[in-house]
Amino acid sequence: MNLTKLFDLQAELDFEIENKHDLISEDLVDKKVLALLVEVGELVNEIRFFKYWSIKPPSSRETILEEYVDGFHFILSLGLDLGFDSSINLFTINSGNDFTQQFIVVYNIILQFSKTRATEDYKALFSNYLLLGEMLGYSDKEIEEAYLLKNKLNHERQEQGY
Repeated sequence: MNLTKLFDLQAELDFEIENKHDLISEDLVDKKVLALLVEVGELVNEIRFFKYWSIKPPSSRETILEEYVDGFHFILSLGLDLGFDSSINLFTINSGNDFTQQFIVVYNIILQFSKTRATEDYKALFSNYLLLGEMLGYSDKEIEEAYLLKNKLNHERQEQGY
């Protein structure tokens, strides 16, 4: 996965959004954290594994990937807001968690990061989110391609007054 390319594309999108909505001088970190929490909730809702009371199957693999990438946008954007970029040294995790445990870890790290805005917490968030993508069965290439498609769509939405 080419993180330099993804951070650059996210920076362009953020700039477009912040200019269009007159937000250049605003601190958007808390709003982006909340948006990330919502996106992770939408992701888990599409997977449905926690809905032990329901027999409805998960959404399609493509829908789940699109929800995953929505969260990925906000993680990149948060990194940019706090001065992180592709040079950040992420770490490989093999937690042994099941989906329930991993989602709870991701939620907890998002909340921890929102309090500290610390480099180590950002690295833990990004690394655990990448692990979640791996647990969902997506390759780096699939994630990057889905990110590129959604980034293009997000630009189009800004042009259309989304």
